[in-house]
Amino acid sequence: MQELSPASRERTVIESPDTGIAALQVAGEPMSTPLRNLRPLAADLVAHFSKTISPFGGLPEEQVLRDLTEVTVQCLQLGIQMLDEQRLPTDEDLADVRASAARRARAGVPLEEVLAVYHEGIRTVRDLVMEKAAPEDIADLQTGGRLLFSLVERLNIAASSSYLEEFRALTSDVHTATHTLVNALLSGANPTSVARQLGLELQTDHLVVGLWVAPHPDEVAAGRDKAAAARKKLGIIQSELAAQFGSPLLGLLSPQGGTLLIPGAPDWDQVREAVRLVSMSAEVDITASAVQVHTADIPAAAEQVHELLSLARQLGRPPGLYGLVDLALEFQVTRPGPGRAHLAQLLRPLDGSPELLQTLKVHVDNDLNRQRTANRLHLHTNTVDYRMKRIAQLTGLDPTRPSGLCTLKAAMVARDFLDAKGPARD
Repeated sequence: MQELSPASRERTVIESPDTGIAALQVAGEPMSTPLRNLRPLAADLVAHFSKTISPFGGLPEEQVLRDLTEVTVQCLQLGIQMLDEQRLPTDEDLADVRASAARRARAGVPLEEVLAVYHEGIRTVRDLVMEKAAPEDIADLQTGGRLLFSLVERLNIAASSSYLEEFRALTSDVHTATHTLVNALLSGANPTSVARQLGLELQTDHLVVGLWVAPHPDEVAAGRDKAAAARKKLGIIQSELAAQFGSPLLGLLSPQGGTLLIPGAPDWDQVREAVRLVSMSAEVDITASAVQVHTADIPAAAEQVHELLSLARQLGRPPGLYGLVDLALEFQVTRPGPGRAHLAQLLRPLDGSPELLQTLKVHVDNDLNRQRTANRLHLHTNTVDYRMKRIAQLTGLDPTRPSGLCTLKAAMVARDFLDAKGPARD
């Protein structure tokens, strides 16, 4: 072995400020030094994973970057702590690793792909800490190597056990009991015994949510496994919803949508943001409707939210979350009966002038702002004014007056609804 110089034998002992234990060293610096630039290093590692191991089953890029980057940062922090304090992470330290593995199980990601991320990350960390190693660092390198090997073991156990526990829950009696509980709540049967079996305390209120999920591009692309794409989409949606509202997830969901029951009275903005995040993660448009009710009223509320959902889609509303307050006028106007038919007939005089009806719709959408309407339709503002006057002449309803505008808006809703339904009329 190479004879060490007197200078190389002198090593400054660097102690952890938390424990007083000497930190492992390489080249006179803490062995953890290359790991401390957390975010840039995590970004580099995620990019490396993408090239070498198809991380997380090829889920949407946005979701992979968000979740995988956070897990990588957490693992780097564990590595720094381990090398500085010469101790392995506790079960509490590994809580985020277990939570991430459970999310991957719900998303249908193979276990081997989950573990491959940790193995590749530890391999990269080993290469980084050894980059500047010298012969005099051999003792600390041996200690660090043993710690890294033990860390791989701990990560494997934490991730695998959590993954398998979640996987079994999805396919076991817990899943069956959850399904039974949701059916009981939706049918009006007594859910108390099923809830007790799950260890759940039934809330007195629930937010009943109806979901419509658009097809993923892979479900309609030629040459793709459409059933596999639908299953993957559903797995992502269920995983994201469980992350937002907790597990077990109370819902009957398919790749096309379904019904979700959220216990308690969640904040409306939180639910709206959850719908946006789920839509982004699954890379599909999602339209949702929701009603807050007492638990006993869930069956009627489930019918209402799906009626609202159909109404929003029939009227061409953009994806997002809708409540009765958002569609109150539309909901009432579209009730079957002579009133709906009469309202729809009010616009008949405009049938021969489709540009007038289009201008009216755009003008209403723009809160009667002449300039915005003109810009949207590439018209002069005077033309917008002329068309509003012409509508008043043909229908007898003046869109520039509150009374006329209110009736015209109701008439447009009734007509759009009936047009979406098809040729049948009241």
